[in-house]
Amino acid sequence: MSLISIPARATRPAASPFSGPGLAAFVLCLAAGIFASKQLERPYLVPLSLLPGLYLLFSLKVVTQWQKVAVLRLGKYRGLRGPGLFSLIPVLDTLSPFVDQRVRVTSVSAESTLTRDTVPVFVDAIVFWVVWNAGKSILEVEDFVDAITLSAQTALRESIGRHDLAQMLTERETLGHELQRILDQKTNPWGITVLSVEIRDVKIPQALEDAMSRQAQAERERQARIILGDAETQISGKFAEAAQVYRDNPVALHLRAMNMLYEAIKEKGAMVIVPSSSVETMGLGGTLATASLSKTQG
Repeated sequence: MSLISIPARATRPAASPFSGPGLAAFVLCLAAGIFASKQLERPYLVPLSLLPGLYLLFSLKVVTQWQKVAVLRLGKYRGLRGPGLFSLIPVLDTLSPFVDQRVRVTSVSAESTLTRDTVPVFVDAIVFWVVWNAGKSILEVEDFVDAITLSAQTALRESIGRHDLAQMLTERETLGHELQRILDQKTNPWGITVLSVEIRDVKIPQALEDAMSRQAQAERERQARIILGDAETQISGKFAEAAQVYRDNPVALHLRAMNMLYEAIKEKGAMVIVPSSSVETMGLGGTLATASLSKTQG
């Protein structure tokens, strides 16, 4: 089961039927007619001046630098106009909606879509695209903005179903390139190029996220125990080697014992209680007694 969310689109304001140059030409023609009627005392010049003014008012159009518009004469495509000032024949010519040729961004998302390993995910992506042929985008598709949005959502859902969750979490760039290729093949006949697709977020259910966290924690604990066991094995091996050396060389064992005692009592005020059996085993009894006797006689 999958749900596709369609982002809300901002309502575009209706374009004014009159351009700035057209209004200026109408005002100039009207002013010229009024001035001429007063100077020549011929009132009929005022309505006569309205005719060219009205023609220029509806004829002159302006297209901004980043836009294109198609001209249809009696319903037949006559070509593209813009950017800048152009004129058309009122009544006979009509204009298509203006086409913005700047890079656009469309946000798409797929909710509760199942991955190949049957994990429900929520994926949020953004699509960067541009109209490179305004004529095709006007003539080949009714509403290319909706077409891009719905195509991107469908491609995103299909791509999710072909990938495992682990791939979607670690290979977002690869998934974006795949979506860009699929969309570009579909939109190129419309005069539109998909520049890139970026996966912004991949969300999974909270319960599954908690389970994955516990699994990762258990895996880390297992690795820690394995490392600790390996360390104990290595230490026991070293102790076994040391035991072989001390068994064959009692003097080395005695020296090691004396060094251990020295390390224990070298700190000021430290006191170590050693069992008499250990002293006899290390052969320190005679040595300590001899040292004590020498000290007393001295």
